Amino acid sequence: MDAFKLLTRSTKLKPAATQFSTLPSTGKAENPQLFRNSAADAFSNGKGHGKKRKRVHGADEAHAVNDDALNLDFFSQNKGSASRSSHAVAEKQNAVSADQGEYEDSEGDESMDEVQRRTVLNAHKIKVTDMRDFEEVYPVQVPSEEPKKKKKKRKQREEQQQTPTLSKKEQKKARQLYPQPLVSFKELRAKYKISSRLAENIAEQGFTVPTEVQLGSLPLLLGDRALSEKLDSSSTIEPDLLVVAPTGSGKTLSFMIPVINKIVRHHHDQTDERGIFSVVIAPTKELASQIVNEARKLALGTGVKITLMKKGMRVVEREDEAEDNILDENNSESESESEEKATSKQKGEIPVTKSDILVSTPLMLVNSLSANKTRPLATLPLVRNLVLDEADVLLDPLFSDQTLDIWRSCTHPELRASLWSATMGSSIEDMAKTTIKERKNFLPDTKSYPLIRLVVGLKDSAIPNIKHKLVYAATEQGKLLGLRQLLHPTAATPSDVRLRPPFLVFTQTIPRAIALHSELLYDIPPEAGGSSRIAVLHSDLSDSQRSEIMKGFRKGEIWILVTTDLLARGVDFRGINGVVNYDIPNTPAVYVHRVGRTGRAGREGGIAVTYYTKEDIPYVKSIANIIDVSEKLRGESGERSVQKWLLDALPDLSKKHKKDLKKHGVKARQSGTKGATDEKDRRRMRISTKSGFERKMENKKKGAIAASRRVTQPGATTKSNGGSDDDNDWDGIED
Repeated sequence: MDAFKLLTRSTKLKPAATQFSTLPSTGKAENPQLFRNSAADAFSNGKGHGKKRKRVHGADEAHAVNDDALNLDFFSQNKGSASRSSHAVAEKQNAVSADQGEYEDSEGDESMDEVQRRTVLNAHKIKVTDMRDFEEVYPVQVPSEEPKKKKKKRKQREEQQQTPTLSKKEQKKARQLYPQPLVSFKELRAKYKISSRLAENIAEQGFTVPTEVQLGSLPLLLGDRALSEKLDSSSTIEPDLLVVAPTGSGKTLSFMIPVINKIVRHHHDQTDERGIFSVVIAPTKELASQIVNEARKLALGTGVKITLMKKGMRVVEREDEAEDNILDENNSESESESEEKATSKQKGEIPVTKSDILVSTPLMLVNSLSANKTRPLATLPLVRNLVLDEADVLLDPLFSDQTLDIWRSCTHPELRASLWSATMGSSIEDMAKTTIKERKNFLPDTKSYPLIRLVVGLKDSAIPNIKHKLVYAATEQGKLLGLRQLLHPTAATPSDVRLRPPFLVFTQTIPRAIALHSELLYDIPPEAGGSSRIAVLHSDLSDSQRSEIMKGFRKGEIWILVTTDLLARGVDFRGINGVVNYDIPNTPAVYVHRVGRTGRAGREGGIAVTYYTKEDIPYVKSIANIIDVSEKLRGESGERSVQKWLLDALPDLSKKHKKDLKKHGVKARQSGTKGATDEKDRRRMRISTKSGFERKMENKKKGAIAASRRVTQPGATTKSNGGSDDDNDWDGIED
């Protein structure tokens, strides 16, 4: 008889894995759409308002294909047998439809009317707004000044006007647009006639059901007929676009498909003109590299070349370089001058990069256009599309001058600009409108295009498919203890949040990231990989080091990555189980972007843990409000992470303190403070588990070692109380 079975026959043992029932790394996203209901599904399937869509042969089979497509995890690189079978059935169905000339798309003769479009867009929480000045769009609505005697004539004219003077509420309603939504990626080829090779690349990657931002933005950028009719245009219009969509919702795909398709068409129309036609700007090298990788998958076989901007790369041919070379030959030079100019000639001999799409950070591209700020800014005359990814950061004071210089250097009259981010304040929108108006004054040939804003969900809010946890840790030691409980979830109580690696840990400064990494270095046992499972990533590391750490984290070799806000924006890690805010973010927008590293593409199970101490209490309310709104948007009943009494108790922050926090972070954690009080705060903010006595003994030991080294060095001397350098010579006590 087995003694273990006998002793445990009345005990129900549960495997440890059941404690983590929902993990983004293990499960697939059933649907990438964050907002969806039965009304949207009804119109997407052609059942709205009692209208029946035409069916090709094998309607039951096609219906099965659509049902399977909704369950595809098209953000995953590993496609299962079900995915392949569904894709095969879809290809077979499309082939039959094409042969019989009965290929059906959602537009055709039965495109959605305005009521249907409005229903679908509202169901997916998509709001499209005309951002132009109201007087510019509706000039007849401004009443002209007339004498009071001509009241009858004025009334007659007002009756003849198509649109009378509107109130602010009516103007806001009149600005709302309802473009045709993209129900399926198959419509890109059938309705918008994109490149066949581009459509094949999209299908090969498994993209079938568009996310909300793709559902709304792709028709706008590919030329929507409904929008053109609304704007009284005889031809399709590609507008300037402002997009605010949740993190991980597929914004990269939304702006790269139209850009690549436009260049493919241009190559077919004008094969002799080659150059940089599109520029994509990203705030960090990691995000720029990610955009290039995703874009190359879409552009495979299309002939479109995508290049990542690197140091020393030349992107334009400058006219003043040839003039300098002629002057150098005619003028006499000294040896030093000739060496400098020989070096500059060698730099000038670097060939101009031949590319269609250039992806770069702002500073790197500006340095290339201005020859490291030694020459006037060169122009990019062929650029027709300028994409600003994470636009709120690019137009922030840190990058705004560089970004606007790039925008002004794009001198093509048909330039379209698109700005994308998960958070975008009104100041960014005003700056975009002002820049577009300045271009018209500076470049008279610039054509006018409507400026459209598309917002998915609630503006500047966190994604609703992740769980938030706000934890009061009191002190730095409390935060360290809480983080160690996340690393060892078996030691936590059932009520505590449990998080399994891989996950990201964000700190306020680089020194704090390094210190936290050193403290956690030996928390993972050697049997599980030890210190190799934890890494730190920040901007002080070299490009090669950052690249290696990113590769290790993506491969799963690194489980815990301690970093700063360098990775807070745009970078897509598939399978991140959670995010830990070891230090609270400087702004609510930073919190939205940090926690957006998990729960990508609609995946459930992501967890965001934020620790705060006594020093953080004045700055917590804005983050608590975001968590509260996100949980309300999620719509789940039960206990919330942020109670009402906590929201009422937390203090409000003044504008001045908000500005200081955004610029410097929490003052106690700043690395450059001085003074007795600040020094005490810095000791209290130190990331360490060592006691003051241990540190005192270590400092004494270090001082003794340093003193012995000075004595043992040859020729070393000591000074004491202003004595001479030679200890053997003593002149006695001075009078």
